[in-house]
Amino acid sequence: MTTIRLETHWDRDSRLRLVETPASRATDPSSSADAEAEINASGLRAYQQSQTTGAVRRFPGRTMAELARDSGLDRYMLGRRISECETAGSVFRGLKRRCSVTGRMAEPWWPVDPGMKAAA
Repeated sequence: MTTIRLETHWDRDSRLRLVETPASRATDPSSSADAEAEINASGLRAYQQSQTTGAVRRFPGRTMAELARDSGLDRYMLGRRISECETAGSVFRGLKRRCSVTGRMAEPWWPVDPGMKAAA
């Protein structure tokens, strides 16, 4: 398991959150583990997490498809990073509603207020 140290995405304050989520599964081919090591070492994963949190902050209450449309970010990149941002405590899921892009029920995403205290 790879340990990633992420800055919180709240105006670059001094709080840090340790996220220990693998980007690939143990049952994935070895090429997935190689890709995980590369994206972690290059800083691309942390950068994409920052972009994802930034998009949610700019467009609060949007579904994944709406975030992709409004931010111009790749929907699949957002999909891979949003749960990591949730684990880091920078975003949270809202109640399902109908997505204006897909017409399907989907969860909107909201930024976590930096003044909120995280549950231990």
